[in-house]
Order: sequence, then structure tokens, then C-alpha cells
Amino acid sequence: MLEEVERWLARRSWSAADRPLGRLLAAKRASGTTVSVVLPALNEEATVGAIAATIRRELMAPEGVPLVDELVVLDSGSTDRTAEVAAAAGARVVHRDDVLPRLPALPGKGEVLWRSLLVTEGDVVCFVDADLRDFSPAFVSGIVGPLLTDPDVAFVKAMYDRPLGGAAGEGGRVTELVARPLLNLHWPQLAGFVQPLGGEYAARRSLLERLPFPVGYGVELALLVDALNQVGLDALAQVDVGERKHRHQDGRALGRMAAAIYRTAQLRLARAHLVRPALTQFERTEDGFEPRTYAVDTEERPPMAGIPEYARRHAA
Repeated sequence: MLEEVERWLARRSWSAADRPLGRLLAAKRASGTTVSVVLPALNEEATVGAIAATIRRELMAPEGVPLVDELVVLDSGSTDRTAEVAAAAGARVVHRDDVLPRLPALPGKGEVLWRSLLVTEGDVVCFVDADLRDFSPAFVSGIVGPLLTDPDVAFVKAMYDRPLGGAAGEGGRVTELVARPLLNLHWPQLAGFVQPLGGEYAARRSLLERLPFPVGYGVELALLVDALNQVGLDALAQVDVGERKHRHQDGRALGRMAAAIYRTAQLRLARAHLVRPALTQFERTEDGFEPRTYAVDTEERPPMAGIPEYARRHAA
């Protein structure tokens, strides 16, 4: 298995600089492939505008090179100025509850990623988290690149350094403590992914529409594992885009994320019944340690290809 991972790393790991924009544009024109970028956002007024403005200025006509055809911010219920800021920066803002209203929305990042397939048109869909600081357009062009130049590639993750408190590589605590051990032990073919839980990745719509989406934090692990099962390791790739700076969450939030990711892996391993889909954590108060119990995400959305509204939209 180690030899297989090493061969994959040699064949399917690149740097964003390996594919200059001119090459990407030529490949895009030749294939007629369209590209949608989706930013899932919840109360990200401080950062979403700069990300959207950079994509509009650098990667969309008429200001930049025409690499991206569609830029959508999917607002999952923000109570700040996220929608206003994103629209002012040139993104099309879609509110989660306005998409597929016959299904009441569930809280969670995976929910908005799943619904975004209904309101975008691109052959390639690129997801970018809306809390990134010092955003580089390479986060988009880098991971879209292999999908435009190599028809055998179907799913591309970004890889990067994640500094924490000034220390390089110390971010991604849930990745190192939960996701990486799970992948190495149960899906060793995926051991070569540097950032398996990263929120920046791109895929062909024809693949995404066939995958189930956990509604919460487990979505990145699920899409990676399910893509492996659908298209095989050689159709998966990763691209180095440098450094990722973003807002870090506290330990309790990371614990809830870890529980959701473990549950996602558990379902894919055995589809077994969960005895207790909840996580109890403790906070110190004046009266000592007080338990706080949180539900662990247990819902998944089915592949979008089976949703009648989606089928009618794409048949038209």
C-alpha cells in the first residue's frame, strides 16, 4: 500500500505554479468546460468580501482572465452583513433557505454545499471557505487546473501550510488527531492527502451529483472517501497552494467537529447503528465542571442526481 501511495504522490500531487493561467485558459476554451466557485458562509462579513473581490478581479471577465464563470456565496443564515458585503464585492448571494424550500434546511456546512449544486451551473464546482485571510487566487486556479487539463482527474484537494499562533504547520488539529489516523487505518489509499479536511477543493459536477453529503463537519471526509469508492485513487489529486490563514476554533468546537468526523467514518465502515449520537463536554463554572451535551450530526443528504428538481433543471 505504501508503494501505491508513493506512486500516487508522484503522479497526482502538484504545485499551483505547474499550470500557468495561460495553459488553463487554453484548456478551458478547448474543452468548453465551465467553472463555478462556491463560498459557503455563515457570519463571515470580515473576510468574504475580500475573497469574492479577488476572484472577480483576477479570475473573471471583464476585469481578470475568464477562468471562473460563476461566483456564488451560499449564505447559511448569517446574522451579520455577510450577504451585503459579498454582493457588493460582485458575488451572487443565495440564501440557504431559498434553495429547495420543500426540504427544511438543517444546520451545517455540508447542507449548504449540497444545496449549492442546485443553484450553480458549472461543469466543475470549486468550494472555498469564506473565512480565509490574505486570500490568493491560486486557491481557485490551482485546484481547478488539473480538472481542466487532465480528463482523468475528477476531484482535487488543496494542500497548504496551516500556521497556528505563528507556528507553521500547527493548524489542522482535528486532521492530525482524528482524520489522519482514521484514513491511514481504514482507507490507506488516501494516506497521501496532506489536508484531507481542508475546505478548498474542486470536482466535476458529474461526480458530486452522485455523492451523499453529510450535513455537518463530516462532509469533507465523506466526499473524499466516497469519491475514492466512486472513481478510484488515480482520479483524485492535490495541489500545493502555499499557506492558509483563517480563524481557528476553540477546543470544544474542535471536539464537536472530531465527533462528527468519527461518526462519518463509522457509518462508512459499517453503516452501524449509533448507540448515542451525542457528545458531552465540560466547562468550568463557579459551581465546578458543568456538562454540555451536543448532538453529533447524523443526517446526510442523498446524491443530488436523485432530487427531482435537480433532474428537471439539468434536463432543461
